Amino acid sequence: MSQPQHADGRVVAAFDFDGTLTHGDSLRHFIPFVRGWPRTLLGYVLISPWLLGFVLHLVSRTHAKERVLRHFFGGWPQARLQEHGERFAHEAIPGLLKPEAVAAFRNHQAAGHRCVLISASPDVYLHPWAQAMGFDHALTSELVTDAEGAVTGRLRDGNCWGPEKTRRLLAWLGERDGYEIYAYGDSRGDRELLALADHPGYREFPPL
Repeated sequence: MSQPQHADGRVVAAFDFDGTLTHGDSLRHFIPFVRGWPRTLLGYVLISPWLLGFVLHLVSRTHAKERVLRHFFGGWPQARLQEHGERFAHEAIPGLLKPEAVAAFRNHQAAGHRCVLISASPDVYLHPWAQAMGFDHALTSELVTDAEGAVTGRLRDGNCWGPEKTRRLLAWLGERDGYEIYAYGDSRGDRELLALADHPGYREFPPL
């Protein structure tokens, strides 16, 4: 394995989460983990018009996601949902991870690179998981709460997907020219992130 080219941490490795570090979409696992399968299945039936609207491009990705979050978690105290998120991070996410993806992440850590998780999935479980893994930072979709601390289902600054990933990464990094970037993704939602990178990894983890 090669040594980092910049000892000051100006080599950055950006990892998408769902489908890149994991097998499949984590939110689809999180909802039944918290609500149970009977309520989950009934809930999807009740919000199916919104999901169909998304498939038919009549409803935006952000609005469809907010509808899902509002249906399953709207009105919940943020602290209560955070507790479930931390349990999910420690109990369920390890079983979803791809060993080769975790190995790539550990290689970047060992090389002294700054590692950032960047995902459209919610902060309530990604932030505690990223912290436990040793990521330097996590950029995720963030749930909005009302004045009483209850979850509204809305997302602060929208869904962290597609161009929003690059916007948030650059806001965190500062001037683009100051960094050498590795990026890993698996879907259309990672296209802009991969285009930004000096070393893009689309559904693969080449040796450093």
